[in-house]
Amino acid sequence: MRDPADEGRTHEMTLPGGSGARIGYARVSTPEQDMSLQIDALERAGCSRIFQDVASGAKAERKGLDEALAYLRPGDTLVVWKIDRLGRSLAHLVGVVEDLRSRGIGFRSLTDPGMDTTTASGALIFHIFGALAAFERELIRERTKA
Repeated sequence: MRDPADEGRTHEMTLPGGSGARIGYARVSTPEQDMSLQIDALERAGCSRIFQDVASGAKAERKGLDEALAYLRPGDTLVVWKIDRLGRSLAHLVGVVEDLRSRGIGFRSLTDPGMDTTTASGALIFHIFGALAAFERELIRERTKA
């Protein structure tokens, strides 16, 4: 039953990011790879600053990513060219995006439709990713017990 006091009110979901700066992150795995496509796309997307790494995605320590994460402020959005440029695994990706969300920072991938946590649909997709990562961890845990 609807409350008459709610008539005319809109109920909005508070989403992180979107109101501040767009900060880019670009990564290639080897020095032989060209990062210019990523950088051009991030610049066209309005990124005011772009952090870079030349490192395998499997490496836990990436100086450019660490600097980008430290630089971001509430209201900012971290932008990547492609989602696999950010995370080493689904669990790592979800962890990074969840940390950003808890700090009031959004996340957007330019080439992956719907990967924008500053929108309701993008936030939903990341909740699904989180559930899949938890499922994956549970399967691994069960296999190690068997």
